[in-house]
Amino acid sequence: MCRFTLYLGPTIRLASLVVEPKHSIIDQSFHSNSQEEPLNGDGFGLAWYAPAMSPEPALFRSVTPAWNNANLLELARVVESPLIFAHVRAATKHGGQSEANCHPFRSGRYAFMHNGDLGDFAKLRRPLLNSLTDAAFEVVQGSTDSEHLFALVVDELNKTKGDGAERLATALEAGIARAVLLGKQHGLGAPSYLNVAFSDGECAVASRFTTEHDYDGESLYVHTGRVYVCHGGLCRMLSPDRGRGCVLVSSEPLSEDPGWDMIARNSLVLIHKDGTTSMRAMLV
Repeated sequence: MCRFTLYLGPTIRLASLVVEPKHSIIDQSFHSNSQEEPLNGDGFGLAWYAPAMSPEPALFRSVTPAWNNANLLELARVVESPLIFAHVRAATKHGGQSEANCHPFRSGRYAFMHNGDLGDFAKLRRPLLNSLTDAAFEVVQGSTDSEHLFALVVDELNKTKGDGAERLATALEAGIARAVLLGKQHGLGAPSYLNVAFSDGECAVASRFTTEHDYDGESLYVHTGRVYVCHGGLCRMLSPDRGRGCVLVSSEPLSEDPGWDMIARNSLVLIHKDGTTSMRAMLV
């Protein structure tokens, strides 16, 4: 399955996540520590926000392996952002290799990426699409289960009042609940693994979720502090566990510094505009 990293905090270069850490997202593309299959070479993608220019995130996606893309290295060297999504893909049977199937996905100012699998997706796809409003239906441009899940979340977001991370969390949990219900109604009992990152450009939310019994799901960690820095090949969080200003959520720790905490099974981490975080259990 895929690997991803979400960053929200003081502006940093993309390279601080993609290239420089000992276990950067590029390293995870060929040397995952938490999966039986260490390769995630079926494409990659970045989404980053430039608030002074546009509320919508920029995207750079490719079907090439992250470890073998010179353009990625050049871009990461000079581009800065306060909110970054980075994803390396291991394709499943739910979508071939095309840029449309590479994460992250975008709809307006919202960015979304997924690690895992929507159980029995082939059985769910048609009823899922039939359940969408016209606006949410337009979200789907490719063939992955991930992008269809994104459409469910956007559908729920359009019904959800409020603002900030609480609104994102409510919509994400409701979208996942719809996916699980569709599985019960139309599937054959295959489990789902739904580690998701979702943002509106100001705040973000991430889930670690599975329907499989006696298994905690795919790994997902959170790290908080004052600022994440990389100097001379060493990357670390300054003032780790301070809990304010800088947040990393990652499938695997990027570096060996202390402060990386595993997110509990079937939980949400809410990242608020001021860089503080809160956790809550999912009621799905």
